[in-house]
Amino acid sequence: HERRMFGIVDIKCVSPVAPTSSHSVLSVLSGVWSAQALEMSVGKIPFLEAVNGSTVMLPCIYSSCIGIKNLYFNWQFNDNGTMQRVCESVIASEEVVPDVSIYRDRVEFVGKNHEHNISILLWNITFEDQGQYTCFGRNPKEKGKNHSAIFTLYVVDELRVVDNTLTIMIASAVGGAIALLMGFMLLKNFTLFVLAKLEENNKECLVTSSGIDNTENGLSGSKADTKSTPKKK
Repeated sequence: HERRMFGIVDIKCVSPVAPTSSHSVLSVLSGVWSAQALEMSVGKIPFLEAVNGSTVMLPCIYSSCIGIKNLYFNWQFNDNGTMQRVCESVIASEEVVPDVSIYRDRVEFVGKNHEHNISILLWNITFEDQGQYTCFGRNPKEKGKNHSAIFTLYVVDELRVVDNTLTIMIASAVGGAIALLMGFMLLKNFTLFVLAKLEENNKECLVTSSGIDNTENGLSGSKADTKSTPKKK
């Protein structure tokens, strides 16, 4: 299968389909051999910040959809523009553990070939170990094409402590605003409750006062109406 994007043809590794002609066979083989089947990867995060004197691992794995045979790989260190070999080896096949040559002090190969892992350890790192490390690979089955990935190591006196002051201030401000809003709502409800009670008391007072006034003024419905007028003989 082919996927065309921005004018680049990306050929994936698939099971071969029976060709219909010798020309098709040549085309398929040509496409497979020209594809960059071998890939070198140092992971999703291609850098590391480590403390001076610590031990770190520089990760690298390889993959190939057409398999490997006598895969050559090495690690190189960029020393102010000059590439220095760290280690190198040849992997005869995926079942063979490589015999790795080390050219730099405090370096250990920790890769496992059955996992396509060719990572290395740097022991007791110093500030001189800071810089770019290149994981390089070449698979003869691809007619000598070169592939590489870069990993950057930063060496510091101590790891930076994240300042959470701003986060705490924001959280405190938000919490204070919520508390203030809740207090305002409680005060509002209490005030409305008090006003309702006062209004209810005022209504009761008005009814009581109206009854008293009617009695004193001798109006209809008052006690004054209960007395009958004496008859003259």
